[in-house]
Amino acid sequence: MIAIWDVGFAFWNRESKQRYLSFVVCAILVLFCSAVEAQQSKKVPLIGFLNASSPSSVAPRLEAFRHGLRELGYAETQNIIVEYRHAEGKQERLKELAEELVRLNVDVIVAGGTASTRAARDATRIIPIVMTNVSDPVVLGFAGSLSRPLGNITGLSTLAPELSGKRLELLKEIKPRMSRVALLGDVVNPGNEQAVREIQLVAEAAGVKLQHYLDIRDARDIEPAILAATKGQAEIVLALTSAVLFTQRKRLTELAVKNRLPIMYGQPEYVEDGGLISYGTNISDLYRRAAFFVGKILKGTRPADLPLEQPIRFELVINLRTAKQLGLSIPPNVLAKADRVIQ
Repeated sequence: MIAIWDVGFAFWNRESKQRYLSFVVCAILVLFCSAVEAQQSKKVPLIGFLNASSPSSVAPRLEAFRHGLRELGYAETQNIIVEYRHAEGKQERLKELAEELVRLNVDVIVAGGTASTRAARDATRIIPIVMTNVSDPVVLGFAGSLSRPLGNITGLSTLAPELSGKRLELLKEIKPRMSRVALLGDVVNPGNEQAVREIQLVAEAAGVKLQHYLDIRDARDIEPAILAATKGQAEIVLALTSAVLFTQRKRLTELAVKNRLPIMYGQPEYVEDGGLISYGTNISDLYRRAAFFVGKILKGTRPADLPLEQPIRFELVINLRTAKQLGLSIPPNVLAKADRVIQ
């Protein structure tokens, strides 16, 4: 075949040969330029990550999210870019940070918590939003229903109404004669209003009196709140969702021990930093799972077609060293239920 082509080519005149070679060269250049253009036009996905706390305070959750991305074949700076925005405990900054991510024209916004999800939703009704760590997305107006979220928001909820009751039950097992409990958290956090209603119902049934809500808006509010709970003779405190408390958790746990005030938390990070006990959703698992939603959206699935997920993993963590400092004895039956015990 090649020999026949060579013979035929030899009979061409010089001008024909030049025109043919020019055509071949042009065709090669066109194909090369098209390949380069296609390569350049291949867009690297840009993800926005919005959180109310500081990067250091949510480091395990960030790593869980990155781990989830790696499971899907995404590696930061290689085939995906993540723009992180943290409000450092100042929720008033979330609006500005969410609008900044919208201006960057990110492909998806991952919003950590209720306040971040609200800020992202207020900033855009077009860019897909994957929420994590939100108590009840339907009541909060983020979704039409769990099975059909509607709009541009999907993701993971911490909706588990039985948690509030379970926490009080655990506290009753630790302090059977407990009758006064104070609530500590952020009044303006949209998810806490519902949590307080649930706790009130369980407390009434258990014969426990709830003291006034100790409001935390700023790091400076923490010590006065602890002193107020102590002065009010609260036997134990239930800590609710608060970006300020979470960011300042080391200081909070130290003040609790100093004032011999037991506090029940919803996240294990508090206990790891010296808190007494926590029971709640495995939040890091939710962040890892959030990557799954991101992957689906990047491949073309609409948020409205991705049903919301509720938590399936809960964990009880107890710090025995802190219990000793507080003069508390944790009953064996409670220790037996613990997923982790910090000695």
